[in-house]
Amino acid sequence: MLPLISAKPQNLSPPLSFHFPLFPSSPTSSLSFHPPLKNTLRLRIRSIDAAQPYDYESHLRTQHIKSQSLKIAILGFGNFGQFLAKTFSRQGHTLLAYSRTKYTDTAKSLGVTFYNNPDDLFESHPEVVILCTSILSTEKVLQTLPFQRLKRSTLFVDVLSVKEFAKTILLKYLPAEFDILCTHPMFGPESGKNSWDGLPFVYDKVRIGNEEDRISRVERFLDVFAKEGCRMVEMTCAEHDRHAAGSQFVTHTMGRVLERFGLESSPINTKGYDTLLDLVEVTAGDSFELYYGLFMYNKNAMEQLERLDMAFEAIKKELFGKLHHVYRKQLFGNADEGAEDRPKVQKLLHNGAPPSAESVKPETS
Repeated sequence: MLPLISAKPQNLSPPLSFHFPLFPSSPTSSLSFHPPLKNTLRLRIRSIDAAQPYDYESHLRTQHIKSQSLKIAILGFGNFGQFLAKTFSRQGHTLLAYSRTKYTDTAKSLGVTFYNNPDDLFESHPEVVILCTSILSTEKVLQTLPFQRLKRSTLFVDVLSVKEFAKTILLKYLPAEFDILCTHPMFGPESGKNSWDGLPFVYDKVRIGNEEDRISRVERFLDVFAKEGCRMVEMTCAEHDRHAAGSQFVTHTMGRVLERFGLESSPINTKGYDTLLDLVEVTAGDSFELYYGLFMYNKNAMEQLERLDMAFEAIKKELFGKLHHVYRKQLFGNADEGAEDRPKVQKLLHNGAPPSAESVKPETS
């Protein structure tokens, strides 16, 4: 049998040859990589594309991620802005940031492009602008932003802890063409450092255009938090503030009261006491400026503060009332026994009228 030899291609490096003995001398003969000998079959690989498969699934996945990604600008790149940026970046969104304090190195480590002024940032035309400023400074920031450099369909999102105030100033200062989404992630860098799963995210679609792409953009932004397992809660800004005054403001108040009280750990902590220590730690991590903003810009906060004060006074009166009874018993012994059985004369009715004769029973000796 004649050996089968393929033609040598032009302008290519010497091909790899595999030599198979036509008449193996023993059962242990194997594939070898030595120069061709007589009575051997020589094969050459001529297709270089065969080793480069096209990963269609990977291509589709990449295209899907790009179609779902957003170009997000973060105004105020402090602790909370950086906290959000970590998740946004991990999900594949393009991130831009501006802050009065220079966070260039921190932004670079998070995959964020940092700008030194809002004009340059807005000229990059982000699809979404997130206000991560403090409650007290947000209105002043809005008054200085160069809105004319943005696209007229830009979506503005706030993450303030008070929502009616945020809604009011956004409607006041933003151009009418801009979309507005008021949100409040009910967690922060401490409570959400390990996971966002199950944590509430409150939002109100204050003003969203009717175009399909604008509606889709809002849903893609909300999906950032839904993907992380957040409990998505849609409610009006007024409803949020009413609930937040009874939960968030009260929580911060009790945490700060206990911090001023000087709560300290001990060798015999109970689980309840550990919970109080955790509360102090969480609230102490937030600035007093945030706490003051919760009080100043939520009209329900004063009512909650007064209720806390009345509740504390009621507890003190109950304790001192019990103590008074003990003291009387120690001072007068059994002299007061039977006093509870005596009928008590009603001096005045609730409407201020004197009691009727039938309602007054004479005391028996």
